[in-house]
This record gives sequence, structure tokens and C-alpha cells, in this order.
Amino acid sequence: MACTAHIQENVAQATQLVIQAAEQGAQIVLLQELFETPYFCQTTSADFYAYARPLDDHPTIQHFAKVARQWNVVLPISVYERAQHVRYNTTVILDATGDVLGFYRKSHLPDGPGYEEKYYFSPGDTGFCVWRTTHATIGVGICWDQWFPEAARCMAVQGAELLLYPTAIGSEPHDATIDSKGHWEITMRGHAAANMMPVLASNRIGTEVAPNSAITFFGSSFIAGAQGQCLTQLDRHTPGIALATFDLEACAHARSEWGLFRDRRPDLYHPLLTVDGTTRPYMHAPRTLYST
Repeated sequence: MACTAHIQENVAQATQLVIQAAEQGAQIVLLQELFETPYFCQTTSADFYAYARPLDDHPTIQHFAKVARQWNVVLPISVYERAQHVRYNTTVILDATGDVLGFYRKSHLPDGPGYEEKYYFSPGDTGFCVWRTTHATIGVGICWDQWFPEAARCMAVQGAELLLYPTAIGSEPHDATIDSKGHWEITMRGHAAANMMPVLASNRIGTEVAPNSAITFFGSSFIAGAQGQCLTQLDRHTPGIALATFDLEACAHARSEWGLFRDRRPDLYHPLLTVDGTTRPYMHAPRTLYST
């Protein structure tokens, strides 16, 4: 869906899409990142801090809790959270009963032309989580998180059956020749294939204009199967719903049979725990880095 400057309009549009999906049999419905508002992170302005609300008594969460309960659907709801004096890009997990199962705060924050998220959000402190919902065990990352295989694997090893990524991505304001749609899609399809579990990505559409910046979001929301194949995908311009059905027991059997998780060697993955890929000094004999 495209987003307007009016929160109530966006919530109403999102609600109609959720209901349409539920009427078609959907049990888990993924809305896009920060769907309440335009993507305000294009530029930096303290005025947009006013969008952030505490999770307690959050009107959008309360509204969709009723929708989830009425239509028996699981809804990860993306909001701009205010927690005391800090703010987070947060997804709240609503079970099909309408209960709040928990929330995830975005871990990886982009910082570049058109995507100035470090100005608006603090880095998430929840770690990567999974939730046992009425219909499946799900893991949820948010947009930039989807580029990191470590995040997908963290959710997978905790028992996720589906990986979900609410998203806001499109053109690059500083270079109109860049089109990352193909790269974006194949990265997440790689997570599906590497972890042998379906991946869902929901992205906004439309052109949003800010002072000295504009982004045309490329939509293309899709659902990938457990072998990384693209099962269904929307186009770049049209609002709508992508729907797929999975036999989770069959997916689990295939994962076990393939042996990917059986054969993991976490004892050898120490470089992943450092930023630059080096191991800690105490793990190996001293090295000569230079001589004179």
C-alpha cells in the first residue's frame, strides 16, 4: 500500500487489506514497515519525533488487537515507539487472540541519503526473537535487518518456522540509476534457502517527497518458499495482497532430512562475534603485525 500524511487514513487502508487477506484464508498477515505514516526518515527533522508513541495504550496497536481477534489472524504491527527518552523502530506481535506476545526493536539501522534512520531511532536492544503464535512460530526482522544472514539464522536456530520482514525500500535519492529490487529480493530468498523456511517481505509503494529528497518505493512484496523459490509477488505500483499456503510439518521434515542444522559448527564461528572478522587475542598465539 501507499501511505499518506494522515495516520487514520493509513490505518484504515491497512485494516481493509488485513480483512481482505483474512477473507481469502490468511492466518498471518504482514503489513509493511511504519505504515502509519509516510517514510519520514528521508530527511532529518525533529518535528517527526512527535510520531513516536509509547507501546502502552498505543491506539494503532489497540485497534489491530481487535482486528486480530475478530478475524483470527496473527499481526506483526510496525510502529514508531517512544520509551522514556529514546525511540525505536518496533514491531509488536499480536496473536490471533488479540493478545500482545511481545515486541522486536530493529537492530540494524541504515544511515545514508534518503534513509536517515540513526537520527530517529536508537539501535534495538531486544535481540532477535521468535514467538509461538496460534498459527506458527515466527521470527520478525525489520527492513535493513533483512540484509544480514546472521539475523535470519538467529531466528531460525530459535525455532522459527517463518521469517517475516516488514520493509520500506525504494529508489536512492542521490542516484536515480540504482535499482536494488533484484538484490533485495534475492538476499531474502537466500535466507529462505539457507534456513529451509519460508520468508515473507512486505514493502510500501508510491512516491513520497520530502525537502530535497524523494523516494519511489518499489513494492514487489513477495513470499518465498523453503527452497528460496519466489511463490508469489506483487508488482511495483499496485496495492494488494500476496498469499501463499504452507504445510509447516512438511517444511520441518524437509529441514530435518537435509541436515543443515544438524551439521552446523558454532564452535568454529568465532569471527562472526567480532566486527572485523578477527578472533580474540587469547584464542591464538601472538602475531607480528608489522616490523621495523
